[in-house]
Amino acid sequence: MSDTIWKREEVESPCVKICVVHPEARLCTGCLRSIDEITRWSKMSPIERREIMNALPSRAGQLRKRRGGRAARLAQG
Repeated sequence: MSDTIWKREEVESPCVKICVVHPEARLCTGCLRSIDEITRWSKMSPIERREIMNALPSRAGQLRKRRGGRAARLAQG
């Protein structure tokens, strides 16, 4: 007996629950999606989701480390 009601063919979300938007690249540092992609994810077609999933690995190079942040400012003073 198979329960087909709960079987879905949707593309899983790439969310890893590290939701921080990089200030320059404007991408989530956890999943590498843009804010627009995150917002529209539940309304996208499986084809559009798959295209985004395929593009995510190439986005990692867009995130550069921030230089120092608060710790660097305090060290300067």
